[in-house]
Amino acid sequence: MRHRNLTEHDIQVLIDLIDGWDGKLTWDGLCDRAEEVFGFRPSRQTLNSHQAVKSAFDAKKNHAKAGPQPSRRPSSLSYAEQRIRKLESEVERHKYENERLIETFVRWQYNAQKRGITKAMLDEHLPVIDRDSSEKR
Repeated sequence: MRHRNLTEHDIQVLIDLIDGWDGKLTWDGLCDRAEEVFGFRPSRQTLNSHQAVKSAFDAKKNHAKAGPQPSRRPSSLSYAEQRIRKLESEVERHKYENERLIETFVRWQYNAQKRGITKAMLDEHLPVIDRDSSEKR
C-alpha cells in the first residue's frame, strides 16, 4: 500500500525529530518514530530521498561519531539565560542567511536554465590544479 507523499511540514517535523534525537540514531528508528507522529511508516528510502532529512541525519551521525562533548554547566541562571539568548540569536541569523542563500541559488538556477546550462554541466567536478608545474621552472 502506497502512503501519501511527505509535505514540507512533514520534512521539517522529521528534521526536528533528528535534531532532538537522544540515543543511537538509525533509519529504522527514525521510521518508527515517524510512524508514531504521522500515522504511517515511511520507508528508509523515502526519508533518504529528501536531501534536507538526509543532511540532518548525516550531521547528527557525524556529531555522534565525534563523541560526547562535555557540557559546561553555567555558573548561574542569568549566565545560562544569556547563553540561551545568544544561541537562539545565532540560530535565527543562520536561518536568515540560509534563506538568502536559497534565494540566490534559485536565481542562479533560473539564469543557468535560461542560458541552456544543464544540471550535469553544473555538477561537473572542478579542474585539478597542478601546483607543482610552476615550481619546476
